[in-house]
Amino acid sequence: MWRWKDGDNYYVARANALEDNVSLYYTQQGRRITIKYVNAAVAKNNWHKLRVEFQDVQIRVFLNDKLYIQTEDAHIAGAGSVGVWTKADSVTAFDDFIFGSSFGQVKK
Repeated sequence: MWRWKDGDNYYVARANALEDNVSLYYTQQGRRITIKYVNAAVAKNNWHKLRVEFQDVQIRVFLNDKLYIQTEDAHIAGAGSVGVWTKADSVTAFDDFIFGSSFGQVKK
């Protein structure tokens, strides 16, 4: 998650092995809104690399280094915290959490 202001206002990108998709949401005033979701093979019981790049209104979501979502959204602006997020009914492990300030070029 990023641009986290509080428990009711933030962005989330998610890779879902139960639904085989990558999705992008924002939560504003406690209400979660889907921006976009894309079908993607997310194998169960395997490690995956989920990466989000964002700058101003531009957002890119990658799974295992492949770009799945590229869009613009301005619902939650300005600085905020970053972190990890999981659904309450999921068993999820996180490793090597990294954040930085570069917004790189996408290789096609």
